[in-house]
Amino acid sequence: MSSVNPQSDAPSDEGAPRGRRRCGRRRWSRRPADGSPAAAARARRRSKQRRRVANVAGLMAALVLTGTLYSALSPAQATEESATTESAAEAAGRELYERSCITCHGENLEGVPTRGPSLIGVGEAAVYFQVHTGRMPLARQEADAPDKPAVFSDEEIDQLMAYVQANGGGPTLPSGDLRDGDLAEGGELFRLNCAQCHNFVGQGGALSSGKAAPSIEGANDLEIYTAMLSGPANMPVFGDNQLTPEEKRSIINYVQTIDAQADPGGFGIGRIGPVAEGIVVWLVGIAALLFGIFWMGSKA
Repeated sequence: MSSVNPQSDAPSDEGAPRGRRRCGRRRWSRRPADGSPAAAARARRRSKQRRRVANVAGLMAALVLTGTLYSALSPAQATEESATTESAAEAAGRELYERSCITCHGENLEGVPTRGPSLIGVGEAAVYFQVHTGRMPLARQEADAPDKPAVFSDEEIDQLMAYVQANGGGPTLPSGDLRDGDLAEGGELFRLNCAQCHNFVGQGGALSSGKAAPSIEGANDLEIYTAMLSGPANMPVFGDNQLTPEEKRSIINYVQTIDAQADPGGFGIGRIGPVAEGIVVWLVGIAALLFGIFWMGSKA
């Protein structure tokens, strides 16, 4: 009689899934095949890396699309030739500035105390007026910078303007006809804003502290316009909020019209007004009368 093994009839759990051994109701494990915590951590890291790569790829695609749209919709860029010319003008202007202006206005246009003001924000308009009228460069400190022949040529002035405008910014030169304004309106605006310093006919006049408002006679259209834009010395700045470009053109038309008028009486005596002219007539007339009296008395 053979011996019977009590465990021989028990069902074997070999070959059955590990998660279901001895208990058919247990759920399948979500762990990887090897079931180790390290494998689960590696899987999580791979998932995070895939998400990061997807985010970076999406961001790069958005940047490329934005750049493409901007290039397609933005205004056409300046040609390479014009950019080279502009850079050359600025470089030449820097050389002129370092040779003739840096001592008073500083290395970076910031100005030097007790020597010269900052040029940041003055723009090419102020450079044109000051340099074209010979007021700059200044040989020595004075109450007023006198009007004299320009030191620089027109080309050099353009180079200085390009350098200051590129590095400091500010008002730019106007374009077009500067005398196409209304003559009557220009006369009214001149009497309201300019005559108290420059005289009713633009001959200038004395100010306080040894300063004087210069004569406008002989100034060209652009010098008058840039003077209003920049406000040199004691002159207030007449920006576009104070006087519109059209009103500035009207003032220029008035000033140049009266400057070109002939003096119907002959010698204008500086156009300083009827009172002064009357005094001159009386003095000359009385002097001539006295001379005649003495001459006739000596003959008698």
